[in-house]
Amino acid sequence: MATRSLPAREPSARYLPHAGPVLVDSGPLIALFNGADRWHGPVLDWLRSNPRATLLSTWPVATEVCALLARRIGNECALDFLRWVQRGALALQAPAEGSVTEVLRISERFADLPFDLADASIAEAAARLKIRHVLSLDADFDVYRDRAGRPLMNLLRR
Repeated sequence: MATRSLPAREPSARYLPHAGPVLVDSGPLIALFNGADRWHGPVLDWLRSNPRATLLSTWPVATEVCALLARRIGNECALDFLRWVQRGALALQAPAEGSVTEVLRISERFADLPFDLADASIAEAAARLKIRHVLSLDADFDVYRDRAGRPLMNLLRR
């Protein structure tokens, strides 16, 4: 995996160290590429504190990130995000056979939440890849459960 190309700065002691795979939702990615976002600093701090974490996400998340960065900041910012992904800082997980069925099942199971394809794709990937650690700004991830009924662990909001 390529380096994340983060500016040098001392990591924050606020976050417990984490090594291994982490599924990343759109909120932290948007904040990372938008210096004016109030979450920009906390996301940078988390990344600096966790250089051994492997960042993974899904294509619906990448689509949402590109659309929102282009709309809020400009096309060049969305392209910078894609270049960052291309360098290996974030691995995009391709859907597997049955992923759409599982996304639908998750969305129906949590129908009391506002529908969000990106969030459902993260919950599906977490179950399929057996990953419980996520980075998200959304409180919704506090209610998602894996198939064993265990909550996903949002490392950014601990």
